[in-house]
Amino acid sequence: MKKLSTDEIKRLSVADFKEAQKLPVVIVLDNVRSQHNIGSVFRTADAFRLEAIHLCGITATPPNREIHKTALGATESVDWKYFSTTAESILELKAAGYKIVAIEQATGSLMINNFTPELPDKFALVFGNEVHGIEDDIIHSSDFCLEIPQTGTKHSLNVSVSAGIVLWEFFKKMTR
Repeated sequence: MKKLSTDEIKRLSVADFKEAQKLPVVIVLDNVRSQHNIGSVFRTADAFRLEAIHLCGITATPPNREIHKTALGATESVDWKYFSTTAESILELKAAGYKIVAIEQATGSLMINNFTPELPDKFALVFGNEVHGIEDDIIHSSDFCLEIPQTGTKHSLNVSVSAGIVLWEFFKKMTR
């Protein structure tokens, strides 16, 4: 066994990424404060070849030096759009036929390990602010909530870590 070189990995070019079939998932960042978290979510969205990211409210947008530090160029490959409110993003996504999924600890939430997304459904996954989570009105306008099981003393994960866990679950279940 040996570690693969960059050439051996055979990554897509940005142009090839733009033309490639995408996983029918859009990430919605609801007032995410940390620009490093935003960049990390871009990089994860690139890794799983998602359709797009919606940046909402106080969520910073590219070009941005702090986002670039963790995105490592993914702001060029992943399509993104800015909305002044998360509600505007949700309205657009619902009109386009996406199921709106809040990633939040809430009454009636489903544990992600017990949920299987079905194609041809399209999903918009909403991730909230690092301190306050997803706004209540956005939870109410969501089709359902998914929750990541946690059994330690802390009851929250970093938003970019949560995105990685949730996107891996969607990717492995939707690409079988």
